[in-house]
Amino acid sequence: MTAGSVVVYDDSMTLASCAFSPTSPTSPTLTAWHWRHTPRRATRWPHAGLAAAAALVAALLALSGCSAPQAGIIRAPNGSAASAEATVDRLGAVLRAEHSAPAMALLLGEQHDVPEHHRIEQQVIATLAARGVLAAVALEMADAGATTAALQPHSNEAQTKLALNWQDNSWPWADYGPAVMAAVRAGVPVIGANLPNSAMKASMADPKLDTQLPGPALKAQQQLIRLGHCNLLPEGQITPMTRVQIARDRQMAQVLADAAVPGKIVVLVAGSAHVNRQLGVPQHLPEALHARSVLLQAGDGADQDNAFDATWGTPSRPEVDYCAGLRDQFKGQ
Repeated sequence: MTAGSVVVYDDSMTLASCAFSPTSPTSPTLTAWHWRHTPRRATRWPHAGLAAAAALVAALLALSGCSAPQAGIIRAPNGSAASAEATVDRLGAVLRAEHSAPAMALLLGEQHDVPEHHRIEQQVIATLAARGVLAAVALEMADAGATTAALQPHSNEAQTKLALNWQDNSWPWADYGPAVMAAVRAGVPVIGANLPNSAMKASMADPKLDTQLPGPALKAQQQLIRLGHCNLLPEGQITPMTRVQIARDRQMAQVLADAAVPGKIVVLVAGSAHVNRQLGVPQHLPEALHARSVLLQAGDGADQDNAFDATWGTPSRPEVDYCAGLRDQFKGQ
């Protein structure tokens, strides 16, 4: 996921213009060339880039007189295994958060290439389905409009992948299939939430998307796009890529709003930047749709206690130089 962005869900909503903080993006890169030629898989910023992004956002918001709101964080011990019991306990703590309205949406922010995160997602979905409170499962990994609503609980995986127009080269079914099938087996619809590829070009050229962020936040978001692409993007692509990020978050918010059912919970599975409550999807949800945002974090990461309602730690993963691979791709353009 790329870094999240703050956007007004519709013209009737008030934008909290000072609620921003950087997050570690794990979304696929979004350059026009890269989107067409590369599977939509995870990238991860180098630690130095993330630190620079954090400093930049803090400086810009300080200049604009803004400060990030404080939030109670339910932080699980880092490095704990994703046992079913641990997940149920974490889930209960998030859904029972004090001084909060009952949740209608649960946003799970993963790092795409961490198997432990996929196991947690399957456990959360199975738990909510067993309790009869799962309204739907929305996926960044499938485009808006795709749905399993017409399938039966006994439908097989091939039928499910067809219904979702699943792109296995971008999102390996082995990673996401267990979570998806847990919902299908329970008779709960799984729906695509991402902006379709066909809408990318129009989003890149839409200047109205530039007005959805206050000036300091827009500049910070543009710098996050630069850093998230290892400073390899031509400067002329920064504005179009920022627009795409905004459009993707708006699309996911719309899908969640459409799928919401009173008394039940719709789950979003997406990259961590998209569920950042200061920058991503939560910013454009209708005010009446109360959401909880959970960061699934492998190992130690940047302090993001103001960006999520809970951080669920998982064991550390070996460091990967994602920028090396991106440099190789750009050399081949």
